[in-house]
Amino acid sequence: MAKNLKFNPDMGAVVRNLRTQFVGLDPNDPSQWPALPKYLLYVLVCVLVIVGMWFALIKSVDETLEQERSTELSLRADYKKKVAQAVSLEELKKQLEQVQQYVTQLEKQLPSKSEMDALLSDINQAGLGRSLQFELFKPGQVSVKQYYAELPITVRVTGRYHDIGMFAADIANLSRIVTLNNLTLSPVKDRDGLLTMTCIAKTFRYLDEAEVAASEQANKPKSNAKGGKK
Repeated sequence: MAKNLKFNPDMGAVVRNLRTQFVGLDPNDPSQWPALPKYLLYVLVCVLVIVGMWFALIKSVDETLEQERSTELSLRADYKKKVAQAVSLEELKKQLEQVQQYVTQLEKQLPSKSEMDALLSDINQAGLGRSLQFELFKPGQVSVKQYYAELPITVRVTGRYHDIGMFAADIANLSRIVTLNNLTLSPVKDRDGLLTMTCIAKTFRYLDEAEVAASEQANKPKSNAKGGKK
């Protein structure tokens, strides 16, 4: 019978052979290295590249995750806010209707431009109806505001204290808004029981379409002036 062949490698020789492959390696020219160091270098470079790409990917994913968490918190807060608004929507609609009704009532107390003459006549008639003597009734310059126009009227009347008080009450009860400002009372010389009241009566009116356009134009921000010609 044939004898069994036994493989008995010389481990010492193998170790010495492997060790000699790592002796005298030129770090500037890895292409000339023996096979084992060269392959180990390739494996090490691949591992480093894979690890670097992995950490870069993890960092990018982590940043994206933080951004999404921040977005989630913002959306949750916005959702809660909108839910609260939706719950109180009907109540807000009722409040809006009440405000609109109140604004409409106030608007009705402002005369239009064509009604100003009638309002001035009402003020004059209120004084005459209380037996007051007008010494001065002088409308001033109209002051145009953003949404309305204001007309000041310098008024000076003479009469008894009670009649002057009733005249002021009549002005307050007019259907249109009229305010009495800078009011002063002084006795009339050599006429017992008579007083002179001087005040600025201010009334307000709607702006017509031309005045609204002019007011909007005046309130627009002015554009920067163009530079001079070169």
